[in-house]
Amino acid sequence: MKNISKAVEKKDHKQKTSGRAMYIADKKLTGELQAAFVRSELPHGRILKIELPPLPEGYLAVDGRDLADNHLQVITAEQPVFATEEVSYIGEAILLIAGPDLATARCLCRETKVTYEELPAVLDMDKASAAAARYHFAKGDVAAALARAAQIVEETFTTGYQEQAYLEPQGVAACWDAEEGKITVYGSMQCPYYVHGALMRALNLDAQHVRVVQEVTGGGFGGKEDYPSLLACQAAAAARKAGAPVRIIHNRREDMAVTPKRHPGKLHYAAALDAQHHIIGLKINICLDAGAFPGLSSVVLQRSLLSAVGVYRVDNLEAEGRAAITNTVPSGAFRGFGAPQSVFAVESLMNHLAAKTGMTPLAFRLLHGVKQGDETGTGGRYHHHVPLPDLIARAEELSGYSRKYAEYARPQTGRYRRGIGLALFLHGCGFTGSAEKDVIRSRLILRKNADDRVEILASNTDMGQGLKTTFSKIAAEALGLPLERIICRNPDTDRVPNSGPTVASRSILIVGKLIERAARRLKAEWVSGREQEVQEVYKDDVLIPWDLEKFRGDAYPTYSWGLNVVELEEDRLTGMTNLLGIWGVFDVGTVIDYTIMKGQAEGGILQGIGYGSMEKLEAQGGQFRQGSFTDYLIPTAMDTVESEIAFVDNPYDGGPFGAKGAGELTLLGGAPAYVAAVEQATGRAYHAVPLTPERILAAEDKGGEV
Repeated sequence: MKNISKAVEKKDHKQKTSGRAMYIADKKLTGELQAAFVRSELPHGRILKIELPPLPEGYLAVDGRDLADNHLQVITAEQPVFATEEVSYIGEAILLIAGPDLATARCLCRETKVTYEELPAVLDMDKASAAAARYHFAKGDVAAALARAAQIVEETFTTGYQEQAYLEPQGVAACWDAEEGKITVYGSMQCPYYVHGALMRALNLDAQHVRVVQEVTGGGFGGKEDYPSLLACQAAAAARKAGAPVRIIHNRREDMAVTPKRHPGKLHYAAALDAQHHIIGLKINICLDAGAFPGLSSVVLQRSLLSAVGVYRVDNLEAEGRAAITNTVPSGAFRGFGAPQSVFAVESLMNHLAAKTGMTPLAFRLLHGVKQGDETGTGGRYHHHVPLPDLIARAEELSGYSRKYAEYARPQTGRYRRGIGLALFLHGCGFTGSAEKDVIRSRLILRKNADDRVEILASNTDMGQGLKTTFSKIAAEALGLPLERIICRNPDTDRVPNSGPTVASRSILIVGKLIERAARRLKAEWVSGREQEVQEVYKDDVLIPWDLEKFRGDAYPTYSWGLNVVELEEDRLTGMTNLLGIWGVFDVGTVIDYTIMKGQAEGGILQGIGYGSMEKLEAQGGQFRQGSFTDYLIPTAMDTVESEIAFVDNPYDGGPFGAKGAGELTLLGGAPAYVAAVEQATGRAYHAVPLTPERILAAEDKGGEV
């Protein structure tokens, strides 16, 4: 373990453990108003009339007419901030009512009558004709491979919604300064400059008249990437109209009902095998449910397609995908960003193909694993060391996977049956393609004060993942300073440059490298007792240039790699499972802080196992059936066992001290490893997650696959 990897006390440890951390719900603004929403009760309809009740003094209604531009800026701007003529999903905001008392505002919203003309609703992605995005890529000759195949196997996999389940619900507060003509928004968020850009458009203000401040944020997992921009525009419109601060804090039920979830998916694979059990061709079709508006779905679909072949070499490949528009709550970002759907599908396919060829799952994977120098599915290259053998060797040492797999493969009797499952996976580090160069163009500042303390000025946010600590460690190591001499505060767009959003496992790789470079420059120029400032901007290291239109080239500068093993016992009577062991081995380059990275790994794996086993979220008639943690179940300490985590040493020169992306990688293998373990225990094949006890029993009853 390198010196920088040694664990330290997190920068915000005392603040949070003492209860002194101030979240947006704790922030009190003088004269503030509370806001509640009138929301659509139909999945699709035309608004004919809105009848407000008499509003008491001090209360006001706010709708799309109160914005200069009633469109939300995400990647594109199809989604309205407030629905004005047409509603497109149940829960879409039509207007808000703000006033001194939240209970009264909610009562007034309930008394508001909206008359609709109901329109046909598309609630099934299979029936959707409109798409937020479509992509296609190919290499080799798939048709010829299918024609000469000794065996063709076709399978379809389905994945459901997943709720981010962050501890702190969504919330913002907006203040309008009429004298300066400036809006300030405070909130729980991942991407302050996304919010900043959305406010500029909606209010028709320049950058100097918009300020966004991230408050202490109690978890995000992608759920606070795009949605805070919508809330901020709604709160800002109300604050400007009222001439008073306006706060919007969702309760848990409202949060779960209207905020973006993980995209449900349907993934179809046709695999061509030769007589020696090699996959000689693969044809893939992916459909994701975008919900009512495109949002982030185009880039989620890109990541899903790029992950569709997993860690395997396939010389003849064709993949196409679409993100279908339906009259449901818009889907959005979630840790893994389209990859968990594909990794579940391709890893399950590998298990099923291994069974059909009489090979063990591991032997079949080893036959197809990529190596350094191999071509990616999009014509790029795996330019750096591929550590699959290292991951497997370490996993065998920790878990005894092959020994246990052979043991559980023998006939088992009795009510309880055991199984062990394995999943291999990779995750491209940073934004897909050329977005870092062409869109984000990150900028960072290190500012040395006269007291020789150094402040990191960046827009990236700590939402519990320890970014303040890891950023500070990078700066301290490069400068040769004690950690306590480094300052890293929550970002405020009036103070920090745009170093990009806290998404896509890019913060350590991209911004951390900027910190390291800036710190080395500052150290070389250091003058004690004098204020100094160093700026760094992103520099592109082009390998094989990315062409989005052709979907060709190097999609990522490098990859992180992982392996999960799950061992469990299944109750044939109830379908319930009991976890016996969880192992994770990861290549994230240099670990910047061992305790923080171990926490990321443990949490990510369990979040993945929850996705694969119990997190059932269903939409009926365009509305979620599960609305709280009473009926939407997430894993707790009672559902798991202590996991064993290990890291292999594979530093990347393009990252700070050799570090690579880590946070999203750790979720990807939990679901397929869990399902693989259930498959061995039951002797059945499964094609859908979450694999609940009910689904396990249904397969038993049918005597077949589900």
